[in-house]
Amino acid sequence: MSSSQRAEGSHGFFKQYISRRNSLMDFIIRFERALSHQRQKELVADHVDAFEVAQCILPMPMNKQMATLYTRTMFQKFEQELIQSTACFLELKTEDTSKVVFNVSERKNWKTRVAEVVYVKDSDHASCSCKRFEFVGIICKHILALFRRDQIEYMPDKYILKRWKKTAKSGLVSDANGNEIKDSADPGLLIKRSTMSRLASDVVEDALMSEEGCELLSETLKSLQEKLKLLKDGPSNNEVGGSNSETQYMKYPKRVRCKGRSKRVTGAKEKAMKRGIRHCRECGHIGHDRRQCPRNLNTP
Repeated sequence: MSSSQRAEGSHGFFKQYISRRNSLMDFIIRFERALSHQRQKELVADHVDAFEVAQCILPMPMNKQMATLYTRTMFQKFEQELIQSTACFLELKTEDTSKVVFNVSERKNWKTRVAEVVYVKDSDHASCSCKRFEFVGIICKHILALFRRDQIEYMPDKYILKRWKKTAKSGLVSDANGNEIKDSADPGLLIKRSTMSRLASDVVEDALMSEEGCELLSETLKSLQEKLKLLKDGPSNNEVGGSNSETQYMKYPKRVRCKGRSKRVTGAKEKAMKRGIRHCRECGHIGHDRRQCPRNLNTP
């Protein structure tokens, strides 16, 4: 069930960029563009989680605690569960020396739904029949209602999964041999790289529409590559004031065809005057044509 939903989610994501009418080259370009957009959104989300704190709707200590730990997306889901827990009612079902069972009822859309929450005393662990914590990874509203009944103000650490925390990407990463892999990438540098990659992808896609665009982009990239190489190497001794043994020749600039001034739009009357004065074919006089000639009008 999980693998099927994951595949459907991937299909829904790539359908925004790819269609069955795309060629193989278009498919590769659009596929890379989709991945670039996805990485861009992830970097923006990481930046928001690192430098911003979500606003809490409920002024509760647990809600403020999870706002500082969870990512923005997961905190919004948790806060909705916390808000819905205020409408849940607990009823003691059974209790013995090892566990306590509660029936948690919720009335929604004129229907009452009941879930079963089991609290194990020895392990100090609560589980729910809805299995939301096992499936999604966040505490459900039924267990939160139990916490509110027992006046638990802060979330226990065992219910906070690391994969939904802001620090999920921080930690030790080892290779196949067990050696630590250190990530020295700057988050700001990653954001710049993602932005420029997205811009370059859009430019390449526009240039592939015509041969002139491909040639223009190729020449521009070669010129830009030379300038970046000079910028990377820095000013040399020859540029500062030293002498260069090699003779450098200046090339003539490329000729650009001048468009010039556009021609003025002329009317029909002016065009007729340029062609010359028209004479009537019947009488040879000026000022009328054959249809308006007096000879034809006077003829019975």
